[in-house]
Formats: sequence, structure tokens, C-alpha cells
Amino acid sequence: MSWNFSTLGEIAKRDGGIIQTGPFGSQLHQAEYQPEGIPVVMPKDIIDGHISITTIARVSEETATRLDRHKLKPSSIVLPRRGEITKRAFIRNEQEGWLCGTGCLKIELNGNILLPTFLYYFMEQLETVRWLEQHAVGTTMLNLSASIVSALPIRYPSIKSQHEIASILSSHDELIENNQRRIALLEESARLLYQEWFIRLRFPGYEHVRVVDGVPEGWELKTAYDSFQICSGGTPKTSISDYWDGDIPFYTPKDAANGIWVAHCERSITELGLKNCNSKLYPKKTVFISARGTVGKLNMAQRPMAMSQSCYALIGKDHISQIFVYMALHAAVESLRQQAVGAVFDAIVVDTFKRIHILIPPTSIIRFFDDVVGPIFEQVENLTTQSQKLRAARDLLLPRLMSGEIAV
Repeated sequence: MSWNFSTLGEIAKRDGGIIQTGPFGSQLHQAEYQPEGIPVVMPKDIIDGHISITTIARVSEETATRLDRHKLKPSSIVLPRRGEITKRAFIRNEQEGWLCGTGCLKIELNGNILLPTFLYYFMEQLETVRWLEQHAVGTTMLNLSASIVSALPIRYPSIKSQHEIASILSSHDELIENNQRRIALLEESARLLYQEWFIRLRFPGYEHVRVVDGVPEGWELKTAYDSFQICSGGTPKTSISDYWDGDIPFYTPKDAANGIWVAHCERSITELGLKNCNSKLYPKKTVFISARGTVGKLNMAQRPMAMSQSCYALIGKDHISQIFVYMALHAAVESLRQQAVGAVFDAIVVDTFKRIHILIPPTSIIRFFDDVVGPIFEQVENLTTQSQKLRAARDLLLPRLMSGEIAV
């Protein structure tokens, strides 16, 4: 199999494609964003190769038409041009016409020389990631420009081989996406059940329970501060190498996963590092909430972990189970976000938990809830583990396919 060498900019020029940054602030003003309309993709919306619409900004059709040159086409690749510059997302058919937002950059190719899907996986390689980081400008925050991205060296085989390589890698991603869809349905069923039982108060036997001032008889209205142990973390000195790269996962806001479970962290510490920081080794099913950075992200530990000071670890007191802790906090955080519209939800402190009120049911109801929702959490955990194994297999294949070590 023969390989060709060029730069991304040269390929885009020959292929009739473009590499272009999103509109500057002078072209798209804050006042033009609105609750409904055409989605505008920002760096924060790029998660795990996809566009998340959870907190996506939107503009009117009129504004989108004015910014027509920034509209996205299917099979485009969007990446942040500042901050987390090594993230990227592949634009799907249903996202056609969305806008490449301020802070992002789009790559459009016609696929006559370089397939967009092949480029997407090419950009996931460690050497490509390092190249972008090394050539970005800025010290406190890395910045990319269209000219920097245009200079990216590309090594590529024939279109036929590109198709075959992309097909092998995308088959793994399709299985992962299928798992993610199943996980989303399972998690939604758990959320709906929590709302039905503990917010709408249609729990088993509710017809026979008297409710006074919104509190069923035998229940208690308490704060999260009084209901959960709120534990802090700490970071070992980064200058002492003996504290790092051990067997203990070290959870930070960067590791916040989309979904219930988190198993892997970007960094790990040693037993010595654990002894020399303010974090405990928190057991499986501990609930972590990010307090700074990506505020309010919730995860449940899939294995014992330590934690940085930018998070809190939460453990239920008395008869309160960890499943109930996770579900109650998930509902409470969504409520806090809604209350923060027009304000800034930029940090969680211990006093925040004093403002979160939760109805605490008796032991029998919590046990019944765990019996129903526990198997859902187990299914989600199994699917999460499957996806982790698929990602690991894909990540092993990726450099070997891209280097030609594995022939196609």
C-alpha cells in the first residue's frame, strides 16, 4: 500500500474544501443568542466526538442567514480554536445548517483526495494531537488559526484504502454509539422513576399516605448538607514524581463522564501520593460532583478512587443509599441550573448543599427504589464497560492502521 504526503491546507485547496474559523465577536453578539433557533456550536458543545445540545446556544434564522458562510455541512469536522484544541466533532446529516460558532474552526473536504472520515480518525492519533499542541500559540490558553491547521502534515493512502480504514474504525464507534443510546434510555427511565416517586410523590402506596405541607407522613424534608457526608479531596504535589502514575485513579473535573459511571481518569497516584494529600481512597459507588470547572457534573465511581480539591465526594447518611444520593443530586443540580438562568452557576461550595432540599423517604421506600433502579444501574455499568473495551480495541487499531502496519 503506497502513501502520499501533503499538508491539510494543500489538500483542501486541491479538493475545493475550506479551513475556516467561526465568526468573531463583532459579527455575532451576545444579545443575538436566544432560547430557540439554529444551534451554534461552541467548544463546550464538543464532547466525545459529537455535538452535545444540552447547553447549546441558538440564534434566529435571520442571523444564521447573515452568517451563511459559517454554516456547517455534513461530514465537516469542527474543533475548538482555543482552549481544548485537540477535541473535534464530526458533523452529521441532521446537523446541516448549524453554525460554526465563535471559538471554533471548521474543516470541509469534498472527499476526492482525503475522506473526511479518514481525516477525523487521523486527527485522533497521538502524534497529530502533539503537533497541534506544539504549533498552537499562547501560554495560558492554546490558540489555533486556520493557517496553523492548514500546515498540519497529512499522510494518506488511496481513497479505497481510506474507506477501508475508516470503515474498520467506525464499526467500533457505531457499537459504542449503540451502547450510548441504550444507556441514555436506561438513565432516562431511572430519572423518570425518581421524579414519579419523589417529586410527584406517586410512590408505591401513596394513596394511603397523608401529605402535610408537601411532606408525606413518615418522610423528612432535609438539606443535602444534613443528608449526605460531604467529603473533600486534595492533590499531591505535582513536583514529586513518587506521588504520581500509580494504580489509584485520581478524579478531577476533567474526568467527568457523560453518564452515571466513571472508571478511568486522566491521571493516577501512588499509595505514597494518597498518604500525602487531603483525599481519601473513596470506595466504588461514591458519588462525585465537580465543584469548579465543569460545575455540577455527577458521576459514580466504578472502582475505588482518590479525588482533587475541585470536587466533592458524597456518601449517604443513615439509610440513604448511593443510588438515591446520585438520583436526588441529579434532580437538584438541574434545579440549581434553572435557578441560575441570568446568573452564573460557576462554583459549588459546602453552603450550596445547605440550599438543596430533598425529601427523604423511610427505609422501606428507599430499599424498594434500589430494588427497581439497581438493575438499571447494573445494566448501565455493563454497557459502559463494553464501550470501554471497544474504545481500547479501537485505540490499539488506530495507530497500526494509520501507519500501514496493518494492511487493508
